[in-house]
Amino acid sequence: MSIFSHPAYDNHEEVAFYHDAKSGLKAIIAVHNTNLGPALGGCRMWPYADDSEALNDVLRLSRGMTYKSAMAGLKLGGGKSVIIGDPRKEKTPELLRAMGDFLNTLGGRYITAEDSGTSVADMKIIAERSKFVSGVISGQEHGGDPSPSTAYGVFVGLKAAVAHRWGRTDLNGLKVSIQGVGNVGFRLGKLLKDAGAELFVTDIFQDNVDRAVNELGATAVSADEIFDLDVDLFAPCALGAILNDDTIGRLKVGAIAGASNNQLAEERHAQVLKDKGILYAPDYVINAGGIIDVYYQQLGLEKGEYDAEQVKAHIETIGTTMQEVFQRADESGETTAHVADRIAEERFGHKDALSNTDSAAA
Repeated sequence: MSIFSHPAYDNHEEVAFYHDAKSGLKAIIAVHNTNLGPALGGCRMWPYADDSEALNDVLRLSRGMTYKSAMAGLKLGGGKSVIIGDPRKEKTPELLRAMGDFLNTLGGRYITAEDSGTSVADMKIIAERSKFVSGVISGQEHGGDPSPSTAYGVFVGLKAAVAHRWGRTDLNGLKVSIQGVGNVGFRLGKLLKDAGAELFVTDIFQDNVDRAVNELGATAVSADEIFDLDVDLFAPCALGAILNDDTIGRLKVGAIAGASNNQLAEERHAQVLKDKGILYAPDYVINAGGIIDVYYQQLGLEKGEYDAEQVKAHIETIGTTMQEVFQRADESGETTAHVADRIAEERFGHKDALSNTDSAAA
């Protein structure tokens, strides 16, 4: 299949493939849009079933980064990279250094950071070969790891969803199911627990589940059972495309607000959720805390300073943005996903938004 006819191709500016036989690196970088600035997005390492699955993932993720940065008010474009392989078995320093060489071929049009399957330590190894790496600032509380900021942003957006759906400002007694309790999901769970919520969790790694049970008092459920729970809110914090015809039909929740990217299997599933009366917090709006943090880290490298309070204040605007999306969706009768897309396109100059003078003036 040609890239240009791929279902997930959305007028991407560049898609690059790289193979380093010596290290075993097989990777793809997708640059979606650079109207607002250089493309910035994480480097994901995952044992994809095949190359086509990896390509679909990087195309969808890079598009989401364009919309995420625009909605977060950042002077960044959207891009993403994926490394094909099991991060627990196949990751080596040689492979990561080869990834740095790959980054250099794009000449700064794409800047990477950590993502699923990679860490701050990995980014530092990549940075041995390339300067186009962010999320590696030392001397701050989280050491460059954007996961705490992602979790905090989701928490802020989740509270906005609860306020809109149930008209309440507290989370005490709220029942929340979390799919995926890794770096972000666990931290989100901690914030929810401290706010008085009751947690139900699942994860593909048993040690993550055990930690959530032992440290957060969460109830463990199976990967399949997570969709059938009678809870208030579902927080997807693993991989994408988990909201589909099967899973939506099984959900008994009133709202969905989680950290994972590309939660909707298809765009039409936003309408399926709306028809079922489930409030959906668009993923790239609510999970922007990490990219906001990484953006300020990049500025810090240039200016020699990192203002944690400024970062926190910017992340907290996610709540206001979510309120705007929910309100405009109510007023227009559109899905929250469509409203969020339209606002983002107004900001980064999508050709359809530019031709719509009413939207551009909003």
